[in-house]
Amino acid sequence: MSVVPKDDPKSAEAPKPRVLDTAELDRMAMHFVGNLNRYRENIVIPKGNGPVKIKTNEEKLIETAVESCAFKSAMACVMGYGLGAALGLFSASVNPNMADPFANEKKQTAREVFREMRATTHSYAKNFALIGAVFSVVECTIESQRGVTDWRNGTYAGGITGGLIGLRAGIKAGIIGGLGFAAFSTAIDYYMHMR
Repeated sequence: MSVVPKDDPKSAEAPKPRVLDTAELDRMAMHFVGNLNRYRENIVIPKGNGPVKIKTNEEKLIETAVESCAFKSAMACVMGYGLGAALGLFSASVNPNMADPFANEKKQTAREVFREMRATTHSYAKNFALIGAVFSVVECTIESQRGVTDWRNGTYAGGITGGLIGLRAGIKAGIIGGLGFAAFSTAIDYYMHMR
């Protein structure tokens, strides 16, 4: 008696029964894997801290426009003009150039007071608009060239902007203005990002 079982010739010829044939396997693969077209409804995004919403093409277009350098600089110019106008109005209202009511000088009329307030407000507004536009353009250009968004962009942009604005009064004023504006930009970035 041998330990090895004898081979049955009938069992060797008959293939083992399969549950699925190749055509059914292909259909199942196409069902689960699918064709290579991906539709938005089939995208699975893991949920994080809030609901996940896929942006439409219109939202992407608006986001691209808002994040462009031209829009940022125009917005900084408009916002700078508004802030400068508010500060100029406040500055003109507390201006000590008003005539002394008890002196024997000619008193200012309301029209002259408003004209002076308008000139001061417009002067402040133009200066703040210029500062905002120059800073925004320089920062956006530096960020585009470096390809990194960090605190250094604001510091470099502050140094260049302060230097350009200070150069109107001379080289020494340009250097001091650049250093001061760079330090201020760095402090603001640190405060805004680290709190």
